[in-house]
Amino acid sequence: MAILVNLDVMLALRKMRLTELSEATGISIQNLSILKTGKARAIRFSTLSTICRVLKCQPGDILVYQHQENELDSDPDE
Repeated sequence: MAILVNLDVMLALRKMRLTELSEATGISIQNLSILKTGKARAIRFSTLSTICRVLKCQPGDILVYQHQENELDSDPDE
């Protein structure tokens, strides 16, 4: 996957556990775990916004694009 999820990094920087984030956001531990492990295929803006509010960070602190060698260099919208 070209999008990396750094939720575990942000949690470590904030010295917060996944259970604490779940309690503070109202997002289930299961959904946060799927996101944290990079298995999520999508995320709602409202979910991302809530996580960023609690962790006091920007979306770019959590989601990072990484170019992969096997990706086409052409524009996918063409």
